[in-house]
Formats: sequence, C-alpha cells, structure tokens
Amino acid sequence: MLIGELSKRTGVNAHQLRYYEAQGLLEPRRGANGYREYADDAVLIVTQIRRLLEAGLSTQDIAFLLPCATGTAPELEPCPELLDGLRARLHGLDEHIDTLTHSRQALQDYIDATERRMPPHRQDGDALTPQPTPA
Repeated sequence: MLIGELSKRTGVNAHQLRYYEAQGLLEPRRGANGYREYADDAVLIVTQIRRLLEAGLSTQDIAFLLPCATGTAPELEPCPELLDGLRARLHGLDEHIDTLTHSRQALQDYIDATERRMPPHRQDGDALTPQPTPA
C-alpha cells in the first residue's frame, strides 16, 4: 500500500509516517517509481507505535521495544532487544537523576551561602522590602 492509504487506514498523517521511517520504526520498500510501498503489517506497526508514544516513550525507546511488540495493545514479549533497551533506558534515567541531584545540591549550597551573608534584619521573602529599624 502507498503512504496515502496507510495514512487513511491508521489516521496518522503522511508527515508522521515519514518521520517514523526516518527513526527506523517503519521500513517501506521503494517501488520502481520511487514511491514508498508498505506491507500489510504496517497498519499494525503504526498502531503499536502510536500506543507506545501515548505511553510517553520516545521513538528511540520504541525502536528497542518494537521488535518485541505483539498485537495492537501492544503486548511486549520478553526478548533480548526489550531487556537491553529497558536496561539502557534505566541507566540513562539514573545518570539524569544523578546530574539533577548534583545540580540541586549546588543550587542549595549557593542559597545557603547567600543566606548566611544576609544582614540579620532580613528574613526569607523580605529580599525587596527592608525591615523597619527598631526605635
């Protein structure tokens, strides 16, 4: 089937289908005329991609998961690509959490150091409003 028919059958516009192809999620053949020709299972694959995107996964994550996807839900079968991809994703999240934790601590250190240098008459939230001097 051509891209227009796949678009019509899945409700996904042709631009998105070309994006999925660029991400390695769809692999159409090229006809003699250069047009994309999709196999019948492309409808199922696009449905799986859409559902996985709705679950918040990136196209990079989906590229790892898609070989293990079955059915329209999709269900994920245990396979090496799945476990390797999930482990890599978990490792990336752990690294991101470590970076955020470090950044948070550095920001807290700046706040603490700045607060220690504040004059005693200024309190939190009073940065723009000077306190009256006692009489």
